[in-house]
Amino acid sequence: MTPISPACRDALQTWLDGQKALAGASANTIAAYRGDVTDFLGFMCLHHGGAQGLAALQRISVSDMRAWMARTRSAGVGPRSLARKLSAVKSFYRWLAEREGFEPTAVLATRAPRFRKKLPRPLDEQAARAMIDTVELQSRDSWVAARDVAVVTLLYGCGLRISEALGLTGADAPLPPTLRIVGKGGKERVVPVLDAARDAVSAYLRLCPHPMTAETPLFRGVRGGALNPRAIQEAMAKARMQLGLPATATPHAMRHSFATHLLEAGGDLRCIQELLGHASLSTTQTYTAVDTARLLEVYDRAHPRA
Repeated sequence: MTPISPACRDALQTWLDGQKALAGASANTIAAYRGDVTDFLGFMCLHHGGAQGLAALQRISVSDMRAWMARTRSAGVGPRSLARKLSAVKSFYRWLAEREGFEPTAVLATRAPRFRKKLPRPLDEQAARAMIDTVELQSRDSWVAARDVAVVTLLYGCGLRISEALGLTGADAPLPPTLRIVGKGGKERVVPVLDAARDAVSAYLRLCPHPMTAETPLFRGVRGGALNPRAIQEAMAKARMQLGLPATATPHAMRHSFATHLLEAGGDLRCIQELLGHASLSTTQTYTAVDTARLLEVYDRAHPRA
């Protein structure tokens, strides 16, 4: 058990409750925050020789922060994960400083390690269409094949996360011209539904052997329960092997492809942000880097260096 004082544990729980209630943080985000801040507090207790209360947290210095970051890196944590941990710690400290009335400069001024952001790996338009066609061939059951096509078509045609597609219920059928999607952090957005996606879902519903009500999941597993995302991941893995596509051709890559192809067609970045449900435009701007990278590849092929 990490030697954290009861006062620190209570403060952490109060902050987490606020993140869930006020910021709409998901269960996964809360779990990550809890782990990150608990590890930090545990290190500080050991670093200073035992469990200490909230007053000790107010005295954390720049050297203490450097020691924590060095220990975290030595444990094999990469710069991207360390930056995430530091962000959680800063958020907690900002809240704690306001509540307890102290100056949190040493913590808030700590700079995250630099890292190269991973660019999304979208499929080109031909490969995305081929993926949808080939996914259909991965099951002997016609209704399962139709189901997988419907899910992948929604990912590519509407830019949905797989969790959002599998979160649809019978109340959403038949699919309307627009869908109201609740994404990460409870953020709600309206997404237009292409005819191809509506047709794919209708074809699946005609073949699905399980009864459909407003409360049941729209996409069902073989036994009738909610469809596990692993089934779609496996179907796409088989399809990409047949097509000779890289391992990055995943369900999430279909969402990336949706955004990238919209951008290539002249789509407005702010509109794409709304369609994807990104809280920050900076997240959506990643796709401009993808588009630029692709243009550079085309340029290099057209104008090879001597």
